[in-house]
Parts: sequence; C-alpha cells; structure tokens
Amino acid sequence: MKFVALISGGKDSFYSIMECIRNGHELIACAHLSPRQQELTENDNEHEHEHDNEHEKEESYMYQTAASECIPTLVHECLGVPLIVRECVGRSKNTALVYDVDIDTGIDIDIDNHNGNETENVVEDEVEDLYELLNEVKSKFPSIEAVSSGAILSNYQRTRIESVCGRLALTPLGYLWRSGTQRDLLECMLKDG
Repeated sequence: MKFVALISGGKDSFYSIMECIRNGHELIACAHLSPRQQELTENDNEHEHEHDNEHEKEESYMYQTAASECIPTLVHECLGVPLIVRECVGRSKNTALVYDVDIDTGIDIDIDNHNGNETENVVEDEVEDLYELLNEVKSKFPSIEAVSSGAILSNYQRTRIESVCGRLALTPLGYLWRSGTQRDLLECMLKDG
C-alpha cells in the first residue's frame, strides 16, 4: 500500500517508516503536526516562570514536540519525499480512552467517566488537527491508502489514530505497536542502524 508517515522527529516514527517499507509498503509523503506557536509579549521575560508553567500545561497528549524544527531537513535530505506540515492549534480536550466524533455534526462525543453521561463539546481537540492534516494529504496525494505512526505502547495515541484513519478510509499501519519491550525495540533499532 502507498502510505503517508506521521512523523514527530523521534526515532519511533522514523523506524516505523523502515518497518512499513520492509513489509512491502511504499512511502509517498510525510506529515507533521508542528507545535502551537507561543505568542510572546514584552512581559514574558519578567514572568518567565509563569510562562514555563503555562507551556507545561499546554503539552500535547498526542504528539511529541521536541525536535520539531528538524523535521523539514530530515524528510527532504534523508527521505526525499514531500512533507505536509500543519500547526496543531487544538488542545487535549477529550482525554478519555476512546475518542469519538460525530462526523455529521463535528461534535466531540465525550463519555463522562464519573457518571456515564455523554457530554458534547465544540471540537477543539488536537486530534481534529490530525484529521485536517491527513485530509489535506489525501487531497494532495489521492493514491495514499495507509498511515504509519510510531505509536508503541500508548492506547491513547493508537485509538485516536485509528479513529481518524477510519473517518478518512485509511488503513493504520502500526508495525511497532506492542512489538516487544522498549529495550528490545531499541536493540532492533541499533542493529538495523
């Protein structure tokens, strides 16, 4: 299958590309959600500690943000495929294990874990940024049938990627998912170079 690779800048997403190719899939493009741009003001230096705490609160539940600035160079020089980038503007709104969105209304369906009631939130979840990114990829590269990711152990990431793929009629490729212990996986990466 022709696939797009979700890349974060970490080793897992790049190793996942190798595994997909090893299993006969063809890499067509890479896709990356860049971190939200922080708006800085003159007062930020005076309140640096407060800003750090605020930034920590805004860390993504879904996406690695470290090394994001290296992605264009890595993709163009090492992989030689197009890169589609979208800024992640949403937040981690629905943090339940199962992520579901009513595709007709665009309403995030969140099951309240305390009393079992459904609540509706206006969609501002960071997962919807992934949906928009992959939708853009599909429009630019209609031959793409699958999406690779570096998800290894996180059910949170896996279920959200599967939800987005299902809505876009894409096949999730998760060759690293529960493929062994972290140590075993790292040893395989080192052995493969």
